[in-house]
Amino acid sequence: MVAPAPVPPAEIWRWLEEVPDPEVPVLSVVDLGIVRELRWQGGELVVTVTPTYSGCPATAVIARDIEGALRAHGITARTETRLAPPWTTDWLTAKGRDALRQFGIAPPGSPAGELVQIAPLVACPQCGARQTECVSAFGSTPCKALYRCLACREPFDYFKPH
Repeated sequence: MVAPAPVPPAEIWRWLEEVPDPEVPVLSVVDLGIVRELRWQGGELVVTVTPTYSGCPATAVIARDIEGALRAHGITARTETRLAPPWTTDWLTAKGRDALRQFGIAPPGSPAGELVQIAPLVACPQCGARQTECVSAFGSTPCKALYRCLACREPFDYFKPH
């Protein structure tokens, strides 16, 4: 007979929804879609995380923050990294996409399987205009590109699909 988990998984997921991504703090690690699995191994919770990029510089910070948040709730935890399958922006939650938009970052709009242009047409998160231009395919982090709205003239980040 398998012993029940010490804490219901739904409760743990709620706690993890409060752990912000260090590079885009309006997103939780859950809304970003990088927390892939929770499993108990003995008395320890193992949290499996898939970073947005295999070389993501925030991976160690994310692991520390997840483990610290769970420790604050009396849970002994460790994180492990899983690179396959690779993270995709399809894993962003609807709440996460809304949070990006409200923060001024255009969320990816291309569903999985569609060919993505190098500089796709992106609506401005400030005014909604579709008259935008890609200023740089490389933004403030590897997962973002820099755009400018030709209508309201505001620059904004675009969270690249991959």
